[in-house]
Order: sequence, then C-alpha cells, then structure tokens
Amino acid sequence: MSDAIEKVSIIISKGSFEGIYPGLIMANGARMEGIAANVFFTFFGMDAINVRHYEHLKVATVGNPGLHIPTMLGGLPGMSAFVTRQMAKKMEALDIPPVPEFITMLADAGAKLYACKASVDMFGLTREDFIEELEGIITVGDFYQLAAGGQIIFT
Repeated sequence: MSDAIEKVSIIISKGSFEGIYPGLIMANGARMEGIAANVFFTFFGMDAINVRHYEHLKVATVGNPGLHIPTMLGGLPGMSAFVTRQMAKKMEALDIPPVPEFITMLADAGAKLYACKASVDMFGLTREDFIEELEGIITVGDFYQLAAGGQIIFT
C-alpha cells in the first residue's frame, strides 16, 4: 500500500484575497505533482468563481490578526484597497497570477472546480453567475463522493 497522495479535494469558503489564494495555490501544487485536484467553493469562497466578483477581491483588513495592524486602522477608508495592492504586487513578484488567470490555469491543468449547491441556492445564484471553467454545481454529498479515497483540505 502506497502512502502517496493521489487525490485532494480542497474547500474554499472565504471570499477575501487571502482566503482564496491558499486553496488555489494548494490545488496548483497538487496538479504540478500529478495529484488529482477538486476545488469546492462554498459560501463567500464562491467569489473566486463568480464573474461579477473574481476580478475585485480584497484583503480583509478589519479584525485580521495576520496583518498585525490595529482593527481601527484596518477600517480606515482605502486601507483594504492599499493592502490589497501591496499583496497583489508581492504575488506578482513571486509569479503568482491574479485569481481569474489562476482559475483558468487550474482548469487547464485538469483541476475540477465545483460550486456548492446549498450556497448557490442560499445566495440566489445560477450557473450563469459563474465562470465557464466551473465543472458543476454540486451537493455536499456529491462532493464527498468526488473526494472519496483522497485527502480533504479546508482553507
């Protein structure tokens, strides 16, 4: 029996810049290693695949302990846009593409992208609200069937 990981299913539930990128990076790393990858977008994580939102993601600056700035400063007008620009510059310097390009790259590499049916229904969305690379809108039960035999990663 091999201990090698053959499949990962990654859940992305946060819609912020820093909430979406870790899952995309993990999925990309999996595909680069020849590991099958499913990415399940739920709740606000669906912003990564929503055609109205995926080009306008922002860093959450209010109450984000990882930024090491006081919450009051995080709430100042323009702070989120400023921090988002700085993060985008750092990502670009590391040759990490913007989310729309990254999503296309993942789909082209064979990663399967899914939206959560319960979240889609809750937010009143339809298939037309999402990018064309979306494999489908599936239930949690469908997700577990796809994930069977692999590792589930929640970002």
